[in-house]
Amino acid sequence: MAKHNETGKKGEEIATRLLHDKGYRILATNYRYRRAEIDIIAKKEDTLVFVEVKTRKNLSYGHPSLFITPRKETLIIEAAGVYMDEHDHDGPIRFDIIAISIEKDQTPIIDHYEDAFFPGI
Repeated sequence: MAKHNETGKKGEEIATRLLHDKGYRILATNYRYRRAEIDIIAKKEDTLVFVEVKTRKNLSYGHPSLFITPRKETLIIEAAGVYMDEHDHDGPIRFDIIAISIEKDQTPIIDHYEDAFFPGI
């Protein structure tokens, strides 16, 4: 596995654990629809939450959340619609970002942004 894939996998494990500890129920990880992938799909109370996880080894190129493009948001929103159709979900939804910086020999820095982007905006 390439180093960047290992970093991403570690970040997704950290994010999954964080959400679980916050009381979210994890429904799916790495959900794919065509060219889109949703890193984590979770539920908190009645809200279905689609989570994009961005992990970097350092902040020299900027905060991890800055690497989510409008195109990526569009793909996630499209995949979320398919997931909701497949699972007959007609309740509230939310799109979150979990940005993680994993500096060598340091505790990871984790930022959880709820309602980070919105369908149709």
